[in-house]
Amino acid sequence: MVSQNSTIGFIGLGAMGQLMARRLINSGFRLVAYDHTSRKTAALVVKGAVPAPSVRQLAKKSEVIISCLPNDKAVLSVYQGPEGVLACANPGTTVIEMSTISPDTSRELHRMGIERGIEVLDVAISGSTPAAESGTLTLLGGGDAKVFDECQPIFSAIAKQYFLLGPSGSGTTMKLVVNALLGLNMQAIAEAVAFGEKAGLDRKLLLEVLAKTAVVSPAHQNKLLRAQRDDYSPQFPLKLMNKDFRLILDKAAELGAPMPATAAALQINAARTSVNGDEDFSIVISEMERLARVHQSSRPASLISRLKAVSAR
Repeated sequence: MVSQNSTIGFIGLGAMGQLMARRLINSGFRLVAYDHTSRKTAALVVKGAVPAPSVRQLAKKSEVIISCLPNDKAVLSVYQGPEGVLACANPGTTVIEMSTISPDTSRELHRMGIERGIEVLDVAISGSTPAAESGTLTLLGGGDAKVFDECQPIFSAIAKQYFLLGPSGSGTTMKLVVNALLGLNMQAIAEAVAFGEKAGLDRKLLLEVLAKTAVVSPAHQNKLLRAQRDDYSPQFPLKLMNKDFRLILDKAAELGAPMPATAAALQINAARTSVNGDEDFSIVISEMERLARVHQSSRPASLISRLKAVSAR
């Protein structure tokens, strides 16, 4: 049974990982941390984490291992091979893999873990950085029910609610379902906003009132209010939304499930990514406004634009 006396190894200290790891430390867990960027590990050591020089050392010291990484390639690089988690962790270790990846990858990790006596859960995250900071995430799990139940002290420290959807791969499958709606609804909202502005509605009032209507989900309400200030600083970067769109469409093609609206939304996102993929995925509002020629952003010019201006003098 997982308890606060359990040693947790945390791999991947990006925007979400850093915040979840801090909550675990604040909840009293002993935490060993690793990230390929040493400064991210150092920031967590200040909060009480013990640094690990390698994945191998982290795996050997941990009873539970959590990873939160950007894509399938990064996940496989951490878990596979003679220096990877599955080769170095002790039998009986529990892995909570929280990255948004292909369900096929989740199932492969689970299969490899069973061969080593290691239980691997796929526990995908629904929620962005504000929810991670406040501990109000929603977790979507796949794997063994008994192991999932044993990990509830960890889930309670970082999430408001958590669900077991079924066997291995079910958590990441549900995350793709959720993110299909997240991205599609953002595109629909962006089109509606540009349409309203083009029809002569005051932009500030349009965004404020739309955020209060029943048709806009809580996940998108704050995006509209931030858009009033042309604030598209990343809570969930556009490039990650696009990565998820591609995972969704690849799986849909494999299953024979047509998703034409998702495919169209990816094209708009991809066009904006060529400008800057590090902005929040709600930047699609600005992109649709640009295409409709209705709003000139008041945000400061980008570094590239400023450099171009200097070189043109």
